[in-house]
Amino acid sequence: MEHNIKIIHGQIEELSTVNQTILDNSLLLSELVNASTLCINAFKSVQKILIAGNGGSAADAQHFAAELVSRFHFDRPALSAIALTTDSSILTAIGNDYGFEDVFARQIQAHGRPGDVFIAISTSGSSPNILKAINTAKAIGLVVIGLTGKSGGKMKDMCDICLCAPSDSTPRIQECHLFFEHTLCACIEESLFGDLRK
Repeated sequence: MEHNIKIIHGQIEELSTVNQTILDNSLLLSELVNASTLCINAFKSVQKILIAGNGGSAADAQHFAAELVSRFHFDRPALSAIALTTDSSILTAIGNDYGFEDVFARQIQAHGRPGDVFIAISTSGSSPNILKAINTAKAIGLVVIGLTGKSGGKMKDMCDICLCAPSDSTPRIQECHLFFEHTLCACIEESLFGDLRK
């Protein structure tokens, strides 16, 4: 019991440290504002957001898309967002016919249009299928927002904006990414539909 309590306290302390680091990082906060502005402007122009990631980041992609299509804090019109991680037939067909590195790039070719936003999620910043998806998105004319870990990995210099969670720990990075995603949802919803809040 005492051992588990010590583990829990350690996890909370790590998360608190990361949260304080975000709060103290004016550049990261500014990049988060800029990322929200890119998303807001895309929706104002009747564009959409495409989102992709692997593993836990795939779950994040689905979570983020759900908050936009359904709702976050309050009832408002639906927003167009697609998680590229959800259709098993598409994923396995592309994986089988072209290879796993193409599972997101091929979908961006199908769905992406100039002015859309691609949100690329990778804790390492170096996932091959995410890197290929970024290159494809940029070639088509999508705006690319990256969510990565502390170093940013290879994708740091490939994105229009790269939100680097200030940690080298995968669980802490994933928690930061969820915070980034929820913050983007809050900014988007309030900016576009704040007058509908009851």
